[in-house]
Amino acid sequence: MASLLQRVKSKLSIHAHRKARGLLEGQYGSVSHGRSLDFDDLRAYVPGDEVRDIDWKATARHGSPLVRRYVAARRQTLLLVTDTGRNMAAESRDGEPKGDIAVLALGVVGYLAHRHGDAVGLVCGDSGGTRALPGKAGEAHLERLLRAVHDTTSLDSAPSRLETQLDYVVRNFSQRMLLLVVADELLPDAETERLLRRLRAQHEILWLTVRDAELLGAGADSYDVASTTAGQRTRGHAGRRAGLLPGGLAESAAIAGAYARGQADRDSARQSMLRRLGIAEADAGSSLEVIPAVFTLLARRRRGR
Repeated sequence: MASLLQRVKSKLSIHAHRKARGLLEGQYGSVSHGRSLDFDDLRAYVPGDEVRDIDWKATARHGSPLVRRYVAARRQTLLLVTDTGRNMAAESRDGEPKGDIAVLALGVVGYLAHRHGDAVGLVCGDSGGTRALPGKAGEAHLERLLRAVHDTTSLDSAPSRLETQLDYVVRNFSQRMLLLVVADELLPDAETERLLRRLRAQHEILWLTVRDAELLGAGADSYDVASTTAGQRTRGHAGRRAGLLPGGLAESAAIAGAYARGQADRDSARQSMLRRLGIAEADAGSSLEVIPAVFTLLARRRRGR
């Protein structure tokens, strides 16, 4: 059985050169860890370091920028929170399974946490229930978490309902953590905002949206998720959302316009809610977009956006 974590490492090696990986790790460290006043040592400046950490006297003596490092105030637990319902078994904007993109995103941030010595835990599930794996360190444990997400995301799963997993975190986790939520194009409601408001009061939250397939594909077939046989993959939204529009409907300017407005309204509602709550969001519609999206997400959180 191929290692999912090894795939994550391969993607990082292919799509992020050494400098970019250093920037990613620096951004994660700034978001994840507090800082104490206890000086540790000096090291060479790398892009992404805080300017305020530059030791100007040591820099003048050395001839190149040096930054002060401090003893971390704490090591955190990164909690991965994701939807493994049938919505995530659908195709993404680029045609890949959304579940595969979710696993990659979870793996990239989980691996950054591992590199920083943080423990990583998981909460995943669907409307039928939630599975939780405790925070631990080590690559073997991270592989187990990714495998749990990969193996339970299918068309045979119950419909997606991320609120079920958010409510589980509210009720079961009191220790302050860094949460990475990976979901599809969620249409938030009052319950979603209530849960996130409670979580935001206790935890740092990052949100990555996996983009759905475009429904307006000319000449494409329409699929009903409930009747799709095992082994087939549905396009677009699954469960409570519409399937791919038949060609005749997709060619209608009125329907296409209504669909575009509905999609824009959904994105606007989600983004507005997350901004109100001070939760940074980024999105990815393919595996190629995951690493840039993670970098954007960490940078936004660092800037407090």
